[in-house]
Amino acid sequence: MNLFTDIRTLVIESLTAMTGEGALPEGLDFANVAVEPPRDAAHGDMATNAAMVLAKPAKMKPRDIAEMLAAKLAADDRITSAEVAGPGFLNLRLAPGIWQGVLKSVLDAGTDYGRSDFGAGKRVNVEYVSANPTGPLHVGHTRGAVFGDALAALLAYAGYDVTREYYINDGGGQVDVLARSVYLRYLEAHGQEIAFADGTYPGDYLVPVGQALKDKVGDAYLDQPEEVWLAEVRAFSTDAMMALIREDLAQLGIEMDVFYSEKSLYGTGKIEAALKALEAKGLIYQGVLEPPKGKKPDDWEPREQTLFKSTDHGDDVDRAVKKSDGSWTYFAPDIAYHYDKVERGFDELIDIFGADHGGYVKRMKAAVSALSDGRVPLDIKLCQLVKLFKDGQEFKMSKRAGTFVTLRDVVDAVGPDVTRFMLLTRKNDQGFDFDLDKALEQSKDNPVFYVQYANARICSTLRKAAEQNITADDAALKAADLSLIADPAQLAVAKKLAEWPRQVEIAARTHEPHRVAFYLYDLASELHGLYHLGKSQEGLRFVNESSQSATHANLALAKAVSVVISAGLGILGVKPAEEMR
Repeated sequence: MNLFTDIRTLVIESLTAMTGEGALPEGLDFANVAVEPPRDAAHGDMATNAAMVLAKPAKMKPRDIAEMLAAKLAADDRITSAEVAGPGFLNLRLAPGIWQGVLKSVLDAGTDYGRSDFGAGKRVNVEYVSANPTGPLHVGHTRGAVFGDALAALLAYAGYDVTREYYINDGGGQVDVLARSVYLRYLEAHGQEIAFADGTYPGDYLVPVGQALKDKVGDAYLDQPEEVWLAEVRAFSTDAMMALIREDLAQLGIEMDVFYSEKSLYGTGKIEAALKALEAKGLIYQGVLEPPKGKKPDDWEPREQTLFKSTDHGDDVDRAVKKSDGSWTYFAPDIAYHYDKVERGFDELIDIFGADHGGYVKRMKAAVSALSDGRVPLDIKLCQLVKLFKDGQEFKMSKRAGTFVTLRDVVDAVGPDVTRFMLLTRKNDQGFDFDLDKALEQSKDNPVFYVQYANARICSTLRKAAEQNITADDAALKAADLSLIADPAQLAVAKKLAEWPRQVEIAARTHEPHRVAFYLYDLASELHGLYHLGKSQEGLRFVNESSQSATHANLALAKAVSVVISAGLGILGVKPAEEMR
């Protein structure tokens, strides 16, 4: 049930009737007609922009359209008033029974309330994390992991067929550096003194990997040249790091459907096939690129390279895919990887990258546009940096990693649920200051506590009702007389619950799971406000000692809030709290 969609349908039907009556000209496009909550709740329950968006194409005054539309809408039993405001906005008030019906819908549907077929079963690939397999995940990866996982869950909730995917960057030189770093730890495990050269990975997390390599091969690689051991140690080290990364992701409850190896693209003809597909479209040519911005002429040596004509698909400049020496650029396997995604039949692709990939967006979108003939959209979401603070100071310590704060540092400090929720309280493209002390603070200023406390408060109330021999199971609450939910404070909660399906669709359409966190905070605020009013107004108490009917109705309202909080937290990957300690 999406009440806003239902009322929008009523608006469109009324406009269609006005067209049939000759009050509006034929051929108007109603696509931009919206029904949404008014900016000020005092103005009504819903507002529509219909008159404003139709005035120009209809060559009519917006107020004239609004007044005719108001008369049509007021005839519907669901509408108690339709008032024209300003130049032609139309504010609507709905009958109390509508909001009481929302409560029934929530209780009947449970956590499926808000689910929709908005995605229409479209297959979407969400690629996230995709960290180099050279060490444990750090706090920057953590934000991308949480954002991507919540987005995937949101899209699934909104009716998409979602594949969660991790691209293993195991085809580049950084994995050779990893192998050399592990080899040093292998020598150390044999009792040798070692020194890490610049660019290698000195973190303690490689100590057990070096020991494990010793346990496997003994002294076979001692005093041997690199060509003897590099390939084997590279594969061994990559497997060890991916096992570590999987453990890191498990700390946050993240499971991937697919782990795709970059290395699998090399020597298999997949890169060649992707470029051949572009060549068949006339998008591959031999040429010389202009010098990069900021380069002086004497710093630039023009070389003929194999280029992708990405400017035909919205990029700023064409991009090299093969160097003058015949080797692939780093962009070539990325093209092949996304070609593979297109060939797997996905209807939409989403990549979650770190902030340092901003210059990569246009070229990758151009490649996917070219490879799919514009059929498959690619949305690239950049997650900005996270700074950790503790005791008012930036927090940088990480003994295991040596140089950065790991995912496990954060989870160990505040727990997985707090980590996930807090990182979703900002839009992904905004920087985030994560205050570890604030994250554990029990106050309204801590959003995760405030939302969890609302759910725990409801669960506590239901337990107390049971202790007082008040039947408060699901069957009893579904049978409650919801017509008793009539106070403005109670209806305000019901109205907020009615927004949930709409928020799900908006968040899914915009790929913004932070909207779910914001909504849950607002819903919790309504619940807490109603609870406090009950201290002075007996009729609003969840357990009303003078009326069993009122108690059941109030508990049904509270239960509906718990249902939606649980559904929203489920999308965010957070377990709802049943009690606070």
